[in-house]
Amino acid sequence: MIDVQNQTDHRNINVDKVGVKDIRYPITVMDKDLGLQHTVASINMYVNLPRSFKGTHMSRFIEILNEFHGNLDIREFRTILESMQERLQAESAHIEINFPYFVKKHSPITATAGMMEYGCRVSGSLDRKDGYDLVLEVNVPITTVCPCSKEISSHGAHNQRGMVRLAVRFKRFVWIEDLVRMVEYAASCEVYSVLKRPDEKFVTEKAYENPKFVEDVVRDIAYDLKKDPNICWFLVDVENFESIHNHSAYACIERTA
Repeated sequence: MIDVQNQTDHRNINVDKVGVKDIRYPITVMDKDLGLQHTVASINMYVNLPRSFKGTHMSRFIEILNEFHGNLDIREFRTILESMQERLQAESAHIEINFPYFVKKHSPITATAGMMEYGCRVSGSLDRKDGYDLVLEVNVPITTVCPCSKEISSHGAHNQRGMVRLAVRFKRFVWIEDLVRMVEYAASCEVYSVLKRPDEKFVTEKAYENPKFVEDVVRDIAYDLKKDPNICWFLVDVENFESIHNHSAYACIERTA
């Protein structure tokens, strides 16, 4: 049969990324407490396309994914990318995996158990010139209390939920749980999936006694990351979904160690 994708294209333009997006697929993630955690990811896979080829072979991405079924975790990213380069005759290969990660978390006073979900992302790329790159990202919900509101108010202070995105490049393996704990420690208070009344009293008062701007949160996380010799690059940003303003508050720090 005619292979249309391998026919010559005369427009003389390279394509930086071509591939497949939003593949729903089961994956295995390293779990610090349980050893392994099984979850379902949304996966994007791309390669570059030289100017001389009309198209890439989309089915080969799925074939490669299926070959790694049951063994698709962060430790296999480089091998997967090498396979993509070889099978698709590409100079560069990219894979992005977005998945929910669940941690059993107990409320602070009654110790009521609940499952907390954290959105995670692993992005890998392999280029014959630039080599291998891997970025791990976690998204962690937090609570903050406004220091200014507390200072100027006779009663109470406005508080809100926020979302912290933390992305890192690292030298040795990093646990998702450790990144989550670092973020939660920097908040006015962490978020729980289940709270009884004694727990609610505790988190409300804890947050009130620990007010934080978005600037405080990103600086506290960046301060801890800069002390960690295993982290070679990081990006941390915070968005507060303000409770008394018609906008969000935002702060970001990106650094190379």
